[in-house]
Amino acid sequence: MSILVNKNTRLLVQGITGSEGLFHTKQMVAYGTQVVGGVTPGKGGGWANENIPIFDSVKMAVETTGANTSIIFVPARFAADSIFEAADAGIPFIVCITEGIPVSDMMRVRNYIDQKGVRLLGPNCPGLLTPGEAKVGIIPGDIAIPGNIGIVSRSGTLTYEVLYALKQVGMGSSTTVGIGGDPVNGTNHIDILRMFEDDPKTDKIVMIGEIGGSDEEKAAEFIATKMTKPVVGFIAGQTAPAGKRMGHAGAIIEGGSGSAADKIRALENAGVKVARHPEEIPSLLR
Repeated sequence: MSILVNKNTRLLVQGITGSEGLFHTKQMVAYGTQVVGGVTPGKGGGWANENIPIFDSVKMAVETTGANTSIIFVPARFAADSIFEAADAGIPFIVCITEGIPVSDMMRVRNYIDQKGVRLLGPNCPGLLTPGEAKVGIIPGDIAIPGNIGIVSRSGTLTYEVLYALKQVGMGSSTTVGIGGDPVNGTNHIDILRMFEDDPKTDKIVMIGEIGGSDEEKAAEFIATKMTKPVVGFIAGQTAPAGKRMGHAGAIIEGGSGSAADKIRALENAGVKVARHPEEIPSLLR
């Protein structure tokens, strides 16, 4: 079993003719994901990757292909409109890889998708991977094997490191979800933790957080009060100086909160085993 994506996912790629969109479309198809179409306004009627039709609009693509998931690879200045278009076309699950989207744009997006009842993953995220079934995003498919461990992460590269560390000892994941590190996004740790708690094939969970904001502290409270499955955690940025921006726009410590120490303390108080470094995670899961 898995969450959010599986072998029945019918994927639409918005921005399929761009260099990033086309490159990762080929990777997703090679993994076995059902990519049923792409969207680039003005290029409808053409073909991408030989057998993937291109449409001028998401609405046309959905009506023709029955797509139920969309992934967005368009530049930041067009990304909000792309999300609006996908939501209006009836896509229930949208993944946005694009980084650098203005916070003001994302505030409008979040308000709109909440009204429409649409699930957005991202922006500025690596997407998600259900090993052996579907790869929607940029997570390398060959670093993970199927298993019973659910992974949710704010950091893309740390996600890859943890997946590979698990694979090296024969441990696999049910689904790996990169939620992204922007201050305003569509899906948070608690959303994914709740899905893993309800998934009968996920027995253990890895939660990767980072400095900045209070999402991990809120997740710790949820784990303590709502979850029955064991959770192992890791917080990136433990050596970061206070007040410094570290990579993600959301990784900013201010007002005396959001530090690694605060997050680790909250997680440990919730019964979460917190790794000092990613390579320690497999042993803690045992």
